[in-house]
Amino acid sequence: MLCHSEVLTALRRTLSEMHAMDGDRASEEIRIELEDTEEHEEISVMDQHGINPKNVIVEEHSGIQTAKDSTHKCMKGLMEERDPKGVNSCLKVSFEDVIAEPASVRSFDKVWLWSHALFEVSRLWFYRLISLLLAVPVALVLGLLFALLSCLHIWLIIPSVQLLLINMNWVKVVWASVLNLAISPFFSSVGRCCGAINIRWGKE
Repeated sequence: MLCHSEVLTALRRTLSEMHAMDGDRASEEIRIELEDTEEHEEISVMDQHGINPKNVIVEEHSGIQTAKDSTHKCMKGLMEERDPKGVNSCLKVSFEDVIAEPASVRSFDKVWLWSHALFEVSRLWFYRLISLLLAVPVALVLGLLFALLSCLHIWLIIPSVQLLLINMNWVKVVWASVLNLAISPFFSSVGRCCGAINIRWGKE
């Protein structure tokens, strides 16, 4: 009897495992069928609206590529045009703007060429070396300075001006009334009295 019960228990375990495996397979098949159904539904909706799914994928890739291209163009424009508003247009100085020889006084041709070359090269490379040492720290200091000025302007100066304008409104009304009631009539009367005076110059 013991052997028979053990055989029955083993058969039950085997059947339960087979049912579990069948259930997993069934759930996997159901999940695949659901995904296929969703894809078919999306494709059918696109077809109803006249949209090609391939065009959608192409548009997504083209949108990503367009964003990359625009970023690249912005970086390229930033590197090429460094003074778009012409702030330092006065510094566009070349060798001809500084040194010039008249026709009556001229140095040797080689001296003139070497002077021109050394002027341009020294101006460019010394500027690059000095900017290499000072550009980043000065930019940091200027950024902090303008951030402080912006903060003061936004949170202190403009609110103070608005507060002053609001509180001085009554002064404006009172001063306008004083001008209209007292000062303006007085000076108008004085002007009319003085306007009747005639001065004549005569020769003796």
